[in-house]
Amino acid sequence: MSKEHIGNNKKRKKRNRLIFRSIVLAVLLVAVAYALVSNLSEEDTNVDVGDQAPPFKLQQVNQNNELETVELSDLKGKGVMLNFWATYCPPCEAEMPYMEKLYPEYKEKGVEIVAVSLDGAELVINRFIDKYDLTFPVPHDKNGQVMEQYGVGPIPSTFFINPEGEIVEVVNGALSLDKLEGYLKQIQPE
Repeated sequence: MSKEHIGNNKKRKKRNRLIFRSIVLAVLLVAVAYALVSNLSEEDTNVDVGDQAPPFKLQQVNQNNELETVELSDLKGKGVMLNFWATYCPPCEAEMPYMEKLYPEYKEKGVEIVAVSLDGAELVINRFIDKYDLTFPVPHDKNGQVMEQYGVGPIPSTFFINPEGEIVEVVNGALSLDKLEGYLKQIQPE
């Protein structure tokens, strides 16, 4: 090989390294920019104790309930337990029987349990509803819009909303029967 050919190979390798490093740097910059924008927008939509619960309207999956859609404004004057869950979440599954056990009693006392499913397919949700004979409203947040609106991170996440529409408690993680009942008492209309 000639010196000229070896020199061209070195230049080509150097240029390729420069291009590769530039691409990696550009990808990292885009990732950092995306992370910053995502964090800023999450902070804008996150709700907390003392805030008014953001309005929403979702299609209900279990049609055996009298509501076909669940709209927060329709529940004004009631206490609302707004639970975000999915069938693939073992802690979500663990608290469902507790919610079903307390629902009939607290529905009569003016408290509505709304379990918003974050699953992809309604067939999976329907099987889960049938498995546990769930009678409370189970709307489907198909595109995750309500989840984002409430700033839901880990699931299950539950927002307890008083009859005036104010969030009085936010719980991340599964609830025991006793804790669940305590929170339901807190949001019961007087």
